[in-house]
Amino acid sequence: MKNTDLEITKSSGEKVKFSLDKLRTSLKRTGAEKVTIDQIIDNVRDELYQGISTKEIYNRAFALLKKKKSYLASKYKLKKAIYELGPTGFPFERFVSAILKYSGYKTEVGKILQGKCVKHEVDVIAHKKNETTIIECKFHSDQGLNCNVKIPLYINSRYQDVKTHWDANPKNDTILTKGWLVTNTRFTEDALRYGNCCGLYLLSWDYPKGDGLKDRIDRLGLYPITVSTQLTNREKQFLLSRNIVLCRELIGDVFYLDHLGISEIRKEKILNEISQLCR
Repeated sequence: MKNTDLEITKSSGEKVKFSLDKLRTSLKRTGAEKVTIDQIIDNVRDELYQGISTKEIYNRAFALLKKKKSYLASKYKLKKAIYELGPTGFPFERFVSAILKYSGYKTEVGKILQGKCVKHEVDVIAHKKNETTIIECKFHSDQGLNCNVKIPLYINSRYQDVKTHWDANPKNDTILTKGWLVTNTRFTEDALRYGNCCGLYLLSWDYPKGDGLKDRIDRLGLYPITVSTQLTNREKQFLLSRNIVLCRELIGDVFYLDHLGISEIRKEKILNEISQLCR
């Protein structure tokens, strides 16, 4: 059977045509050399069968990358690592806040703002110069769930309520210029259409094209600690519980690694992986 005739099963259960180009593109994003990418594609291609899940394809490619260099596998598992920030969504809010900080914003997380009608708990507030942005984060812990139009409808109504009160308050020394909606999955077509129509800034895994979450993370080297192939799940959860969400937060500060009782040999491996990821 030709690869072009092969159907694979997405996490949502949807059947789609297998794309060798998509697999190659996802591997290229890790920075792996062409010879490594070609070897992995050859291996994966030999193991394909009708109806194979995207998860199985991912697991095979991930295992092969990990054998080459662990930090390449860490980059490859970025999407999965974002899901592992759950299930509460709070670490995702801190993660979004951290990305904005490294883009020049001053941020606050989980602050209560007064609206014209009611009070609202806002996930992230970001300040830059004389402008303020409020960001709502919609985290999905299950793959295959997209952000539908009900979410931007709800978020926009909250934003408008806050903005009406903000603009009428002479004590505010910044201008509330924008409302954002950030999700770790994707937006439906209706959600995109409504969000763009009402003026919300939408940020998802792959939207806007070329400047989605995955692009910003790769560009800035702001990987969540959950990408690490060297840390155990228990260690990751410990770090998240201490509000450590970025790999680069461990560089130059091994207090938490020491607190976990990690051996010098493992510590060196962890820090080496993180340094390669964040450079």
